[in-house]
Amino acid sequence: MTQKELTVYNIGQNLDNLANLDPRGYGVCRILYDAARRYTGEPLSTHAAKLLCETVKENDLVYLMTGFVLLDNQAAETDGIVSTMLLARALVLAFGAKPVVICQEENLPAVQALSRVMGLHLYTTIDDLRKNPVSMAVFPFTKDKAQAEAQADALLAQGMPAAVIANEFPGENRVGEFHNSVGKRTTPLEAKADVLFEKLQKAGVLNIAIGDLGNEMGMGTITEQLDRFIPRAAKGTCECGCGGGIAARVGAEHIITATVSDWGCYALIAALAFLCGDMDIMHDADLEKEALTAAARSGMVDMYGWTIPAIDGFDLQTNMTLVTMMRECIRYAPKLETKCKTWFDKTLELGFFETK
Repeated sequence: MTQKELTVYNIGQNLDNLANLDPRGYGVCRILYDAARRYTGEPLSTHAAKLLCETVKENDLVYLMTGFVLLDNQAAETDGIVSTMLLARALVLAFGAKPVVICQEENLPAVQALSRVMGLHLYTTIDDLRKNPVSMAVFPFTKDKAQAEAQADALLAQGMPAAVIANEFPGENRVGEFHNSVGKRTTPLEAKADVLFEKLQKAGVLNIAIGDLGNEMGMGTITEQLDRFIPRAAKGTCECGCGGGIAARVGAEHIITATVSDWGCYALIAALAFLCGDMDIMHDADLEKEALTAAARSGMVDMYGWTIPAIDGFDLQTNMTLVTMMRECIRYAPKLETKCKTWFDKTLELGFFETK
């Protein structure tokens, strides 16, 4: 292991740790992270960021699938959309990529408002996206399963992406139903886009999924852990009677788990900023505040149904503080590359991290 590799490893672990802080104290994030970390074999944030750096080039399309619609209010929630829009900004800054957000129609007002906060031009066709700089596109995906495959094929005909990232995107369970966190059926509300994700997987497209419970698309990668330890995940434990549980069927090749999906996505953005050597790729607390406020003003709700700038019950200040801490992690380390070289050399010599 080199000094650079050791730094990347520990930066990744720092970001993972921040993304998996557990203010609620109920431990679900620990359960998910345990399985995801063993599966991945290294910190999740830097693992995914390295793959994106190796794969995405200028003008490449990147599909960003996101957005839950909550049952009680039948409104789109902030978790997923906010960080996905910040990730779209990061991908443009890091690679000159062309992000394409795929979501339910309820998310469109927030995507439109947040695109302005990000400074990105928003289009509804791939042709317009390709022609114009500093831009992104959005596509509402069908909730009618009978139309899903045809819509997926039509979208792919416009352009195959270099990568797809599903972030807090609903995933169907073993029997094709969708559920919220407490095991209630939400199938009529959610986009039926599993078929699109699977088509991209079969085509060999880099695929990453971010989730915070197990009912999100891509979390099928850790089904065994979900079934054993996550409430309502196993067969027969959801409340709707379908018998399938809340665990998502589809598994992604690369996963990030977190206390809040947005926090996992922030860790990915911070890791990209660190690997690219550009702090501007990672947003600051001021932009976090502006983005969350714009999302709330667009009618999005937090986990409890309030139209306030919060994510999964965590208020604005908590999210701003987390972003600041992640920025500090990636800002501080480069300053010590030469100053603390002796410490790196001695640490590497003793070999502890060679076992990790």
